[in-house]
Amino acid sequence: MTVLLREAVGERLRRARTAQSRTLRDVSRAARVSLGYLSEVERGRKEASSELLSSICGALDLPLPELLVTVAGDLDGSGSVLAPAMVEQRTADFDGGRLVPSLMGADLSEADLSGADFADTEAAGIDAQLSSEDLTEEHRLQPVLSQRISPPLRSSGGVVVAA
Repeated sequence: MTVLLREAVGERLRRARTAQSRTLRDVSRAARVSLGYLSEVERGRKEASSELLSSICGALDLPLPELLVTVAGDLDGSGSVLAPAMVEQRTADFDGGRLVPSLMGADLSEADLSGADFADTEAAGIDAQLSSEDLTEEHRLQPVLSQRISPPLRSSGGVVVAA
């Protein structure tokens, strides 16, 4: 049987709420969502927008990325319905200006982080003068969810065409 994304998300939200011994009313007030709509989301009948999910996760003190990773594991079969609620955070270490391959994989660890390549990180707000000894707990690499959005396609008449 195929599990829909909205059903898996709803199941995880309900588990988080009941694990905290909270009522639908309590969470709906904290998330500023109607009780009926929250109930529909939890039962997998409604698909919540990203803004709504963010609000519900905030009310449950559940990081949205953690919810999404757990649900993804549920859907792809790598995780079971009883997948852990916490996502493991790993840190990457520098070894002579290179990332340690065991944490980043061989492809990413081959990127030279010294000299000109490392200077490019200054534009991203990272101090290019850091040595491997200067990197401490506060300089850990953190995962970032990102998606590039291509510019809208335009026809010769100036009308935006949905792709």
